[in-house]
Amino acid sequence: MNVKKPAARNKVAKIESVDRKVARAAGAKRDTPIVKAIGTVSDLADQPPLIAISALTMAAGVMLGRGHMARTGVRMLASHLLATRMKSFVKHRIDRTRPSVMLGGDDYHARIGTSHAKGENSFPSGHTAGAVAVARAVARDFPKSARIGYTAAAAAAAVQLPRAAHFASDVLVGALIGVAAEALVALVIPAENSRATP
Repeated sequence: MNVKKPAARNKVAKIESVDRKVARAAGAKRDTPIVKAIGTVSDLADQPPLIAISALTMAAGVMLGRGHMARTGVRMLASHLLATRMKSFVKHRIDRTRPSVMLGGDDYHARIGTSHAKGENSFPSGHTAGAVAVARAVARDFPKSARIGYTAAAAAAAVQLPRAAHFASDVLVGALIGVAAEALVALVIPAENSRATP
């Protein structure tokens, strides 16, 4: 990535170097049946499935007369949509080669840019941002389910490395975006558990 200050440029270069090493090691398994199978399951963390899961939670809450569940669905959907918006804002300003493209023999690069080409939109991970945002929204309303949600989000994030879909730093920044998005939504639509009781 193009960074002006030498110290910052050196840090970015070190991160990119580690990212490429990890991508080469993890991505070596990208064509194995197990990685392909897990990768397919991880697509539940993509935008359409997460929107559907959030909307279904909201609708089920309304139909069953469970306001807490309906509110959780609203918070899930809002958190996911905000995370997607934040991720897209960054993604469409940084052109970064995806690991699969790099492993396919093309040159790696990361720079300021506006490309919308899939092979240039590695940074940050949208699967991770959405999965973390939704998991945190559910965990905030239903703390007993936190372990399940966080495990699913972590799995969706982690499999991006052997799939050669994202670099480690893409996943980390995606997770941070998910955390930030849900926290912002919680300020506007507080979790049921955080509201003061009379």
